[in-house]
Amino acid sequence: MNQTPTARGFRQPAEWESHRACWLAFPHNAYEWGEPLAAAQAEFVAFCEAIADVDPRTGKAQGEQIELLVANIEVLEQARRALARIPVNFHLIPYDDIWLRDCAPIFIKDVEGAVAAATFQFNVWGRKFDLPLDERVATQIAKGTGLPVFEHSFVLEGGSVETDGEGTCLTTRQCLLNPNRNPGRDPATLERDLKSALGYQKILWLEDGLANDHTDGHIDTIARFVAPGAVMCMVPQTADDPNAAVLERIARTLATFSDAQGRPLRVVTVPSPGRVLDDAGQVMPASYVNFYIGNSTVVVPTYGSEFDRAAVAAIAAHFPNHRTVGRSAKAILTAGGAFHCITQQEPQSV
Repeated sequence: MNQTPTARGFRQPAEWESHRACWLAFPHNAYEWGEPLAAAQAEFVAFCEAIADVDPRTGKAQGEQIELLVANIEVLEQARRALARIPVNFHLIPYDDIWLRDCAPIFIKDVEGAVAAATFQFNVWGRKFDLPLDERVATQIAKGTGLPVFEHSFVLEGGSVETDGEGTCLTTRQCLLNPNRNPGRDPATLERDLKSALGYQKILWLEDGLANDHTDGHIDTIARFVAPGAVMCMVPQTADDPNAAVLERIARTLATFSDAQGRPLRVVTVPSPGRVLDDAGQVMPASYVNFYIGNSTVVVPTYGSEFDRAAVAAIAAHFPNHRTVGRSAKAILTAGGAFHCITQQEPQSV
């Protein structure tokens, strides 16, 4: 396409806008996952069942359609057995890992309600891992949808940008300005690229993300829009929270922002999960704001923290028209992310 998405009237919708489907990929790579694979698969299935939201009386899904990547026939059969209780469309597409928020297309929508796929370069979070198949996933998904496709030559991961659907984008300097992504691009150039590709009008920059986050500070683990003009972040609950200083600075900075419509941002807070450790005693980048907003259900990752229940309740208060549930994500987190990181929503067309 010759014109940019923005010039053609496209924008990235807010996550709470209606979805046609949620794109996911079944965890299968034993080399990447190691011992936690079986537990991660169980958490993955529980998440899918939550967003499908099947009515036990009628057997009808009240949530959204699941479009699931499976790497080969063996994985297809395993996934079909594991997800037998919910409706799933399977797609035989080779992939290495499950982080579709970052390697799948970002779906955009125009003023008339038509949907298109925007694809970007994915360099595996600055070449931190060897996942060559994932660098081609966006193109393959986009082609398979039959939607119009806008191809972009710069590196962008979906987890690094957060939008209210009304022209405002939140992101972090730690990620987007990292030389391992788009060396030579200054903030002004990146802002121009983002506005052109995703319909943003205003870019709001935070600084750093969570400790030990291999994504270099993805926004979807530290700040999320929950409504127009309202943004959610976490607050530390204990003195030994490994992210206490960062979280406090995020809340202070968000309170100074106004959105693309000129509204001062209303900052709402939820607890931080605190010091969540892996089996080796290392701090994990655990975040409650890495939730996924489905059509009927908001699914909040939990980690066995004493603050799990309070966080789910606090998030539920901001989604009165949804069912909000907590589901374990600690095994998935061993590979670096949680529920928002494994999803990519496709908006409903009109």
